[in-house]
Amino acid sequence: MYRVQLKNFEGPLDLLLFFIKRDELNIYDIPISHITEEFLSYIRLMEELDLDVASEFIYMASLLMSIKAKMMLPTDKDEDEELDEEDPRYELVQRLLEYKRYKEMAEKLVVYDEEAQQKYFRGDISVDDVDKQASGEALKDVTIFDLMSAFRKVLADIKRQHSYHSVEKVTLTVEEQSEYIIRKLQEKGRTSFYAICIELKTAVAIVVTFLAVLEMLKEQQINLFIENDDPTQFFIDLKAVDEIIG
Repeated sequence: MYRVQLKNFEGPLDLLLFFIKRDELNIYDIPISHITEEFLSYIRLMEELDLDVASEFIYMASLLMSIKAKMMLPTDKDEDEELDEEDPRYELVQRLLEYKRYKEMAEKLVVYDEEAQQKYFRGDISVDDVDKQASGEALKDVTIFDLMSAFRKVLADIKRQHSYHSVEKVTLTVEEQSEYIIRKLQEKGRTSFYAICIELKTAVAIVVTFLAVLEMLKEQQINLFIENDDPTQFFIDLKAVDEIIG
């Protein structure tokens, strides 16, 4: 099962680590111009989805632009030299490394907790003995930024297919699209987000559907899966009965 931070949302350092992992960047030699443009594009996407952009995201954007400006100034330093305290990226890299260590330790603590639950559990397990829905096995955890990447891809494809522009009133609601997603999953089983959205045809409908997915995740109604290690093609499945009871 995927764990997606929605209530507290993931912070700007999570977004930077997402870029570094996705693009296979060297954390000690961050291409600051590329990272800055990507960071700003995700802030614009959050605003398009009407998600609250926390102040720390705005602060990080201004910090990245400041570093970018400093990197453009002439310097005597050789480009091949290792990162040092004089490098404008130094402080940011140290923060990222420290934050990454805390995240890795938190993941280890979760593993320790799961192992402990296997050793020390309550005696009466009869209520847990229920038929489990055959929904397969999730390959890895997904972040809110993975979902936003998939949303950008679907939206871009729809805009390419329909280049005209028209002003339209939003008549769909998150509740209606949640019911639409449930019907699709009941009919077809596990279905990709792309397959669900490609039938909608309009950007407005896709936005509302994406927000419905986030709401259903928050309410723990669905699971997400990634196949072929491609976060832009995530699949949706209804939760198993025992997962909902648990």
